Parts: sequence; C-alpha cells; structure tokens
Amino acid sequence: VPMLLVSCLQRCIQLVLLPVYVLVYLGIWDALYKKVFPYIMAKLAPRYNHKVRKQKQELFSNLEQFAGPSGHLRLLEIGTGTGTNFQFYPAGCRLTCTDPNPNFEQFLRKNLSENLHLQLERSLVVSGEDLRQVAAGTMDVVVCTLVLCSVSSVERVLREVLRVLRPGGAFYFLEHVAADQSSWTYFWQKVCEPAWKCFGDGCSLSRETQKDLEKASFSELNLRRIHVPPSWIPASPHIIGYAVK
Repeated sequence: VPMLLVSCLQRCIQLVLLPVYVLVYLGIWDALYKKVFPYIMAKLAPRYNHKVRKQKQELFSNLEQFAGPSGHLRLLEIGTGTGTNFQFYPAGCRLTCTDPNPNFEQFLRKNLSENLHLQLERSLVVSGEDLRQVAAGTMDVVVCTLVLCSVSSVERVLREVLRVLRPGGAFYFLEHVAADQSSWTYFWQKVCEPAWKCFGDGCSLSRETQKDLEKASFSELNLRRIHVPPSWIPASPHIIGYAVK
C-alpha cells in the first residue's frame, strides 16, 4: 500500500470532517455518539442481517450440540447491542447479554419481547475485556458478531472467552477483517479507517482477527472467509466460524 497516498487521502477526509475531529479533540464526540449509535444500529442491523441471513443460520445451526448435561444451552453474547442475533438462537436458550454501552437497553428489551423462545438470565453493562461478573467455566457457548473490530484488545477478549467457557464449549464469531494487503480494498480500508473509527464507535477496518484466533488456546478452530455484499465497501471481507475450548 502506497502509504504517502494513503496519508494524503486521510488528510483530505479529515479536512471534510473537521467539525467532527474538533469534537473528538474536545472530548465531546464520544459521549454524544454513544447515545446516537444504538439508534443507528437499530436501523442498520436488520439490513445487515438480511444480507447474511443464510450464513448466520448455517453458523448457528449446531448450537444445541454444545448444550450442557442439563440439556439447557447457556449462552453469553459479547456486545449484544440491539439483540440482532436472538432470532437465530434455539428455543429455551439461557442468555447472558453484555454490552459496554447502556444506551442499547431499550432496543435489547424490544428484541427480547419479539423472541419469547429465549430466557434472559442477566444483562450486564461490561466490556468483553472484563467479564469478571461471569464465573469461570459457566458458559456452554459465547457469541461475538461485529464486535472484535472495535474492542481495545482482541487478545484480552479471547482470554476472557476461554475463561468463562466450560471445557468443550464453543466460541462463535462473525467479524469483518482486513483484506489482502495487495488489494485495492485494503488500500481503501487504510484510507477510510480514521474516519470509520469516529462513525463506527471505534471500529477498525484493518484488523487481522483471524491471527488472534489462531494464537488463542482453542483446541479446534473452524474458520472460513466470506465477502458480504456489496463487495466494494471496505467492510466486505469477513471471517465466520466457531472455535472449541
């Protein structure tokens, strides 16, 4: 990637978005955007779900195989947001929801009221890097979709995932990731990344999350790459799959 050109284009975008960057510098943007972001996601999440419905149905089709001895599936979702994944979870699933943004609560409750086949056990306002309120080895499954792109440390999140999972439990993921570094998609990911982080609540376009998953201490990793349409957008390259503790 020609870094000089990337840098020049980044500066051009920053000039266009100068008022936003002033708010970021003053420390106003983050607090303001965290209130607005759930409303944006409530609009965008159903559209995204429509694009990846088939992939999500396939991904979550074997969730019940990981149910514990009691027959109930204890599932923790990191970065639950509006609850866009609820429709894909099996009946009787016992949910623990987590999200660091408390402003998602009203949308979460609305989605729960539309998915009465689920049983909410807890809803925690915590980040994926710090799940200390969840006891070790108490979850059959942990789910994380479009979250690892914006956490402060993927490594710490995966460490917490492994801690809360029981032996033989599974971690399900669907994340957008960096494109091939020789591609135009990667070029535009690098150009758009600073602005994208402002409007995506810290979301990074060029994370190689698959490398973190490969390094983590899972006994089995099932991962494949997909592209979510339209293929020209910087967030099109994805990884999808599950890993077993």
